[in-house]
Amino acid sequence: MKSLERSHPTVTLLYFLAVTLPVMLCMEPLLLCISLAGALALLFSRTGGRNIRTLLYFLALLLLIALVNPLFQHDGVTVLFFLNGNPVTWEAIAFGLCAGAMTLAVLCWFLSMSQMMTTDKYLCVFGALSPKLSLMLSMALRFVPLFTKRMHAVRLAQRGLGLYRDGTLPDKLRGELRVFSVTVTWALENGIHTADSMEARGYGTGRRTAYAEYDFHAWDGALLALILLMLALTLCGLLTDAVAVTFYPALVRAERGVLAALTYAAYTLLSFLPTLLTVQEKIKWHFLQSKI
Repeated sequence: MKSLERSHPTVTLLYFLAVTLPVMLCMEPLLLCISLAGALALLFSRTGGRNIRTLLYFLALLLLIALVNPLFQHDGVTVLFFLNGNPVTWEAIAFGLCAGAMTLAVLCWFLSMSQMMTTDKYLCVFGALSPKLSLMLSMALRFVPLFTKRMHAVRLAQRGLGLYRDGTLPDKLRGELRVFSVTVTWALENGIHTADSMEARGYGTGRRTAYAEYDFHAWDGALLALILLMLALTLCGLLTDAVAVTFYPALVRAERGVLAALTYAAYTLLSFLPTLLTVQEKIKWHFLQSKI
């Protein structure tokens, strides 16, 4: 069995769309916890602790959303205390926590997606549909890491010349503005050079074709069928309000039954599927190494 990253790019892309769709349609706390746990498990199973700093930024965003919502939303029947004459309710806090958890889960899924879906994979998925769109998308995605690397190089050069000082906040802001200005100038010049190079190579003179080095195998079809089945079961529970939650005026959950349990089970399998495949592949690889 192949991991999700080594599957066909179409399967990988559809998986991330399938796993993020339910949490964007529903604010059910348990589903959000399952989604967040699955996203974090995938990140740590693939990269270990290399994304800790990024996750801390995401966590700060969750806390910000959870704290801001009760300050502006005062609906709810369970008043905890008053702040500047305005009631702070449990329902508003719960809604803020769920909104923050949803944002954090989606960000974590898309972080894994950005690491798995490389430029050539996007070209493979969209190349047959629209070669021009796939080329523009791949160039845009490639530009982001190039811009970041160039900013780092300019910052080091500015420090070497003694033009970048970060002793105080105003000095750091002036230095960062200078670095950003230089990098933007480079980006504009690079865009002109890229356009001239593409024109010299004959871009736009004929119909574009697409080349893909990825083949769709039987395992990819089986994995895609499993993903779509789990998504269908999850959406069935969401659309029938089997796992519905109401926050205002009071926090009320729909009565849980067999369909709700099936929804939770299907989405749990969908969320942890890539982690299970990754762990299985690593175990198999270590086993084969031990045989050498």
